[in-house]
Amino acid sequence: MKFIKRLLIFAIFCVIIGVTTIFGFYVYVKPELPDVATLKDVKLQTPMQVYSADGKLLSQFGEKRRIPIHIEDMPQHLIEAVIATEDARFYNHPGVDPISILRAAIVVAISGHAKQGASTITQQVARNFFLTNEKKIMRKIKEAFIAIHIEQLLTKDEILELYLNKIPLGYRSFGMGAAAQVYFGKTLNQLTLSEMAVLAGLPKAPSSLNPIRSVERATNRRNVVLSRMLDVGFITRSEYEQAKSEPVMSKYHGAKIEFYAPYVAEMARAWMVKQYGDEVYESGRKVYLTIDSRLQKSAQISAINNLLDYDQRHGYRGAVKTLWKEGTTPWTSEQIKDHLSKQPTYGDLVPAIVTKVEDKTATVVNKKGETVALPWDGIKWARRYKTDARQGPAPSQASDILAAGQQIWTRKIDDNWTLSQVPDANTAFVAVSPENGAIKALVGGFNYVHSKFNRATQSVRQVGSSIKPFIYSAAIDRGMTLATLVNDAPINHWDQSQGTAWRPKNSPPTYTGLTRMKVGLAKSKNVMAVRLLRRVGLDETIDYLTRFGFKHDELPRAEALALGAGSLTPLQMAQGYSVFANGGYYLNSFLIDKVADSFGDVVYTSTPDYICRQNCPEDASTETVDASADEKAENTPSIIATPVTSDEPEAAGVSRQAPHVITEQNAFLVREMMEANIWGGGDWNKGTGWLGTGFRARSLKRYDIGGKTGTTNDVKDAWYVGFGPGLVAAVWVGFDDPSRKLGRTSYNKNLGKSQVSGGEAGAKTSQMAWVNFMKDALADTPKQRKSVPSDIVRVRIDRTTGLLTRKNDYTSMFEYFAKGTEPKEYTATAAAAGGQSEEEELF
Repeated sequence: MKFIKRLLIFAIFCVIIGVTTIFGFYVYVKPELPDVATLKDVKLQTPMQVYSADGKLLSQFGEKRRIPIHIEDMPQHLIEAVIATEDARFYNHPGVDPISILRAAIVVAISGHAKQGASTITQQVARNFFLTNEKKIMRKIKEAFIAIHIEQLLTKDEILELYLNKIPLGYRSFGMGAAAQVYFGKTLNQLTLSEMAVLAGLPKAPSSLNPIRSVERATNRRNVVLSRMLDVGFITRSEYEQAKSEPVMSKYHGAKIEFYAPYVAEMARAWMVKQYGDEVYESGRKVYLTIDSRLQKSAQISAINNLLDYDQRHGYRGAVKTLWKEGTTPWTSEQIKDHLSKQPTYGDLVPAIVTKVEDKTATVVNKKGETVALPWDGIKWARRYKTDARQGPAPSQASDILAAGQQIWTRKIDDNWTLSQVPDANTAFVAVSPENGAIKALVGGFNYVHSKFNRATQSVRQVGSSIKPFIYSAAIDRGMTLATLVNDAPINHWDQSQGTAWRPKNSPPTYTGLTRMKVGLAKSKNVMAVRLLRRVGLDETIDYLTRFGFKHDELPRAEALALGAGSLTPLQMAQGYSVFANGGYYLNSFLIDKVADSFGDVVYTSTPDYICRQNCPEDASTETVDASADEKAENTPSIIATPVTSDEPEAAGVSRQAPHVITEQNAFLVREMMEANIWGGGDWNKGTGWLGTGFRARSLKRYDIGGKTGTTNDVKDAWYVGFGPGLVAAVWVGFDDPSRKLGRTSYNKNLGKSQVSGGEAGAKTSQMAWVNFMKDALADTPKQRKSVPSDIVRVRIDRTTGLLTRKNDYTSMFEYFAKGTEPKEYTATAAAAGGQSEEEELF
């Protein structure tokens, strides 16, 4: 009894000493313990992701890869695998497991080595969020106290959710959701039991146990996890045997970028940083854009192929470099492979090295490691480039173009590799919805890796004749009509201040005398546009053009404004043309549709302008929409529907009723002229038929489309802007150096009749990108019947005079007029009176 009594006293003493020691440690480290309450509002470091409107991942920004998953959305077997492996008594201990500690201590005492860990899942959460991995006693003590605090603050499921989303699992993946994607290219609910066991085994040593680096170690670790699940009773014997028999198959899976659209992704990134700060890179926010991935793909293909076509018809500028010459030792396959691995790839353009040249073929090794043949059809275009306006003779054999040892560019077209080159010129493309301003597709240049400058929103270029629909709209606003006759004759205007005469010319320099306004716009008659501007007035025209969102300081106070001397961006042009397409309403364009947090809860929703056509709450009458001073300073159109102005970024603005800047009748009449730009008019059987400058779009076989070509002086910029049902698109092609001309090309005898030759212009250089885009974009859109607004009348007029006529033969036609502006006289009366008055003739 005396021995038992002493033993009991000793035990009590030890307990007192132990408790006192623990309390002492707690008092000592308490000032250094973090506030675990922050775990209630913890924000996991998760990359920001950018999605298209149809849910395709376009890009992600951030160093750490993490896909946060709610505990209730995680597979039960995965949770059980982690618990069985890391902390079988997780739901029974208070954060620190004395039994596990005692068991680990016994193992150390017997073996002399720490073969078994004693950290609970809660302790690992404490370490991952608040501590480091340094192996010191004081760190373990802090870890234990923090774990106990965490257990008092959070439920077991909340702790487990934090752990499963936070734990580092190798290859920059954090959490089970990211690891499933990195190692298996799957979501958690797509994993097999075997794959779940592989992931559950990673926390011990992700760098050495992962299935990419070592399949054998990963397999052994998986089997340990399955064995523990079986012992605990989480799986049956048959499930164990089945999972254990499956081979571990894994490879690295990058972020599942479903569609590559870097220019719009960068616009989204810049907007997010501006609104939320640099923390967006770790916020896990999901940004949903207005971009339609199908339209974006079509825009990229159409714009880039059109640019490459332009570049190639101007000639081949030669190899990138020569790696060895004839008569010297050729490079080995290893040297070629090593060199090409360091070369960039620009979209479809793949670097390659020529290894053999025969009569009309060449053999190359490309960056993909493929040895491929370049057939004659893929290289015969490559006559030598001399200048932008001159090319050498057409080649007759492959050796005229290529030689072994040259590094070149190739691309694949219809399963055949062809010779290519990085274009010197560049392009931009933007398509918007005229009904709400949403940007549906945007291409900022040839290739984002090659140049990050976004020409769709940042490149301010002269717009050429694509400005004319706005000039004609101003004329209609002043009472002129599609049948008003304007003198298409040379202009000689003496500028006394300069001591020179300004002589604007048509292109081509042909003149037809008195010509109807509709024909003048469709044929892009320069002198007619100048005369219309004079009739409206220069200052009045500039004021009128601000209704379309253009800024005063972007519009020169000179009559050359009528010919496109003003400088605008492709996005601004698409916005301006949208006014004609939607019946007269100006809409701010926007790219950001909504923003969601890492768990998918929407924290921001855009508030786009809306069009009110009936029973409107307030009068949105014709008004100017000149940009604010802030917008002028930035010189960049807004890409959101309503700018955020509150202290909370999530607080979106209120939708604005779009101002009705021109009448519905005016918009309809301008559309009529732009439709004629494609379809022309007259009677071809009677010899009076004519084509507009945009006639190449007739290949679409649609009468519900229209547009306008644009070519600047000296052909430094080429445009086509036009509309179809539900879409407005603008295309620009030019050199980043604004002094360089787009030039001209001569006929290449190797290419046949379908080639483009002669001087470059909006119709040749840009329009085919628009045509090919609209062909895809409108493929499933039914052709729309013409919708005629109220107060528009249709009367028969004489084609020559624009006056009423009683004839119904080829000399007459039906034309639309705003009610009250239709002609009142018949053509016979005009003839008897001697035709047009002198004032009208000069006009």
